[in-house]
Amino acid sequence: MIVFIPGWMTDKEESRWVDEMVRRLERSEARRRSPGRAGDDALRRRSMELSRRYLDGLAVPTTVRWVAPMRTRWASCTPADGTIRISERLRDTPGWVVDYVLVHELTHLLEPGHDESFWTWVRRYPRTERAMGYLEGLSAAAGLGLVGIDGEDGLGGDALDEDAEDTDAAEAAPAS
Repeated sequence: MIVFIPGWMTDKEESRWVDEMVRRLERSEARRRSPGRAGDDALRRRSMELSRRYLDGLAVPTTVRWVAPMRTRWASCTPADGTIRISERLRDTPGWVVDYVLVHELTHLLEPGHDESFWTWVRRYPRTERAMGYLEGLSAAAGLGLVGIDGEDGLGGDALDEDAEDTDAAEAAPAS
């Protein structure tokens, strides 16, 4: 964190101002972080809360966990066994982006593909479009060359993970 202060401030005023700016930043960061960042248990609890709120509690995963950065995905879901894996690359994104990815993956437990029924469920999450844009921007900023979230146009193509039964939330960078 870099804090710019006027040159006329005393050392005491400078110290007080820097402490205040750090407190403000910490409060701001705490508000934007998803409760699921702490670990796998918190991530599962957050997914259950999101399922209740946006999916009528119908999506109940068996496991939800953070995994090492995936080669081509932000997250994946295996509907057959109810497992959801979220890439560690998302830990530093705003909480509402992680929430979108969780809702997306939870929806695969109800609708395995990316058809209109799937997107009807996902769009119950109010920040869907914003989060999709964020992930597209993140991919572009990192020079990943990805056009969309789920497919070529980002509007709901039917991209599958390497395992035929897995579905994806979003593509990520190929491993460097």
